[in-house]
Amino acid sequence: MEALRRFLPEGSFDEVISFIHQYRVHLTVSRKRKSVLGDYRHAGPGSNHRISVNGDLNAYEFLITLLHELAHLLTFEQYRNRVEAHGPEWKQCYGRLLQHFVQLGIFPPDITAALQSSIINPAATANGETALLLVLRKYNHKPSPDHIPVADVPEGAYFTTDNGRIYQKGPIRRKRYECVEIKTGLRYSFSAVMEVRVVGEVNG
Repeated sequence: MEALRRFLPEGSFDEVISFIHQYRVHLTVSRKRKSVLGDYRHAGPGSNHRISVNGDLNAYEFLITLLHELAHLLTFEQYRNRVEAHGPEWKQCYGRLLQHFVQLGIFPPDITAALQSSIINPAATANGETALLLVLRKYNHKPSPDHIPVADVPEGAYFTTDNGRIYQKGPIRRKRYECVEIKTGLRYSFSAVMEVRVVGEVNG
């Protein structure tokens, strides 16, 4: 468990460990997964609660993801499978956990401010917390100097993704940006937090 300390923000280790010991959690630090940041599996006959969190996250995002999964555990302990996974019971539990760690002074002011909406009405997935994710990504271990979030790309500017395709940024539609691939003219929607590289003027 001591190895977990390096993944967490200063001042949060003892609080986290108390939850893990109290509920006998089997915690795994996973490799990067594109589809999820964390995962929870409830205890069964002969097995403990299991939580996994991606190890490539910065300390604040790691803690928030862990609290998301701990909220599933606490909700299961109280309600078993009688409630929805991300229903009001889970939202209340997750909001209380976030509020507790905010009151401990674990997070810097910009993250604390971004967490306020999550405390009141948490989203079911990280992708639903766009404003929070944009703040959290500023604390990444190895920020890419030539990569920026789609949200920071000027509208009408061109950018390229890791697969080499070039797009022109368009307007935001709800929480995602509508962009046009230059080569095909097809429209794609991009998350505001996806990191891309801005390029100069291109020919269609």
